[in-house]
Amino acid sequence: MAPLAIGAALLVSGIAPTRSRALGRAPATASGGALPLLVAPASTSASRDTAAPSRGRCPLEMALVGEVCVDRWEASLTTLEGRRWSPFSPVDGHEREVRAVSRADVIPQGYISGRQAASACKAAGKRLCSSPEWLTACKGPAKPAFPYGNERRHGLCNDDVRPVHPVTEVAALVGMSDSVAWREGMNHPLINQLPNGLLATGARADCTNAYGVFDMVGNLHEWVADAAGTFRGGYYMDTAKNGDGCDYATVAHGVGYHDYSTGFRCCADASP
Repeated sequence: MAPLAIGAALLVSGIAPTRSRALGRAPATASGGALPLLVAPASTSASRDTAAPSRGRCPLEMALVGEVCVDRWEASLTTLEGRRWSPFSPVDGHEREVRAVSRADVIPQGYISGRQAASACKAAGKRLCSSPEWLTACKGPAKPAFPYGNERRHGLCNDDVRPVHPVTEVAALVGMSDSVAWREGMNHPLINQLPNGLLATGARADCTNAYGVFDMVGNLHEWVADAAGTFRGGYYMDTAKNGDGCDYATVAHGVGYHDYSTGFRCCADASP
């Protein structure tokens, strides 16, 4: 079975398959290597789950930033019944069936629009962060350009930039022309499953600050609450074109847009 057919077979419902349901062998890439299976890895470590206590004013998965609780990790999704939604599948048509969760060591949700992200946060009893809230959380109490300091240090966050663009690589794998891929293939489920691309939440343990929030630069773009459409922080292929580090902001797309690079995290007002 070709990689495209495998992707379609496993992602019909959007529910992430369990290990027992996953195929026994991954499809081969054009270079002979194996493509990862369409399943988000289970958590392998709880080492980051207790970072930076919020003094009881925020849920455990959120950090206290001033008077606001901010998700420590980029959001993933579950159904309202608690089943994992595949992070490689858009939620188009299923917006009322999913909610946001913030967990360490899982693949975060890409392929999501600003409108869908806001809905998922609301279903979790939270909301999208405002742009100022997001920026404050990213820069930390000392307010440097990056979560970890004033100077860019490549590799501390997931800003490595793979040598072949993932859209181009997937186009070659599935037999799609490069020009068509950039118009119609930006939501292909294989894009975020290629090696040296999207990482699990918190995988770059030094991409944080004194607030204990992770991955606010790189990994995935993060939607913020802006009716005109804004996502911040850059992603694994670009953290500089639209501003450096925490100041990165893309305003070119409306809130209904999504592709492989768009993710989010949620905020909430802190308890008194």
